[in-house]
Amino acid sequence: MPSESTPPSTPGTPRTHDGLLRVALALFAVGFLAIVAIFLTPVVSDSDPGLVLYLIALACPIGFLLGIVAALRQGRRTR
Repeated sequence: MPSESTPPSTPGTPRTHDGLLRVALALFAVGFLAIVAIFLTPVVSDSDPGLVLYLIALACPIGFLLGIVAALRQGRRTR
């Protein structure tokens, strides 16, 4: 029995924005890992976390906002 694949997208069907959602999830995950690293740095060593970790941690709220934008774009009704 041949495997069934999804039909190709036609010009009339709305296109989902999966790429934006994947970028949002990646940014959120990277930012979250940076936040965890900020809290673990003083435990593991006696030094303070570097500025780079704080700047990378900003990816978490940026990813969250992009996720909201992606959800709103995917949930928008077509007319």
